[in-house]
Amino acid sequence: MGKHRLISISISVLLVLPVAAQSATSKKADNSKHSSAASSAERLGAAESWTAYAYEDKSGKVCYLIGDPQKTETPRGKGKRAVAMITHRPAEKATNVVSFVKGYPLKEGSDATLDIGGTKYDLFTKGDTAWARTSELDKAIVDAMMKGKQASVKAVPAKGASTTDTYSLAGFSEALTLIDKACEVKR
Repeated sequence: MGKHRLISISISVLLVLPVAAQSATSKKADNSKHSSAASSAERLGAAESWTAYAYEDKSGKVCYLIGDPQKTETPRGKGKRAVAMITHRPAEKATNVVSFVKGYPLKEGSDATLDIGGTKYDLFTKGDTAWARTSELDKAIVDAMMKGKQASVKAVPAKGASTTDTYSLAGFSEALTLIDKACEVKR
């Protein structure tokens, strides 16, 4: 994975997670810590546990969807919100970027395993997030998620035994259609 793509993706995650967390919980009085780009994200719609958003930044339009797990495990009950994300950044020629935020630090140098309907995909980890290694793998994962019923992500925390987050894929295709349309991504 190119350094530029990883930096772009990381910035995207940092910008969108505050919006997702804010929309899932009641608004806090102090939103000043959120970036102006993230706070101006437009909610495109939702289907089941998946919600689609879009915003403009200096490089152009960014569209993403966030899914909440049906079941999540955290080491010793600690950690932030786990989410699955698909991001499009057409101006940077980055579409279908897959990431799974676990919400707690993952073991350095470890891999995560994504299972969709019995097909397994190896993901690399950095910080608290698991990523696909290539854009081709991103696309294959998104295609599998469109057809699948459930996805599970197993990863190893910095301390403790491996954990698994399980996502229902009901509503995924509808939310994906919303971000595809907003960012003019053709399937």
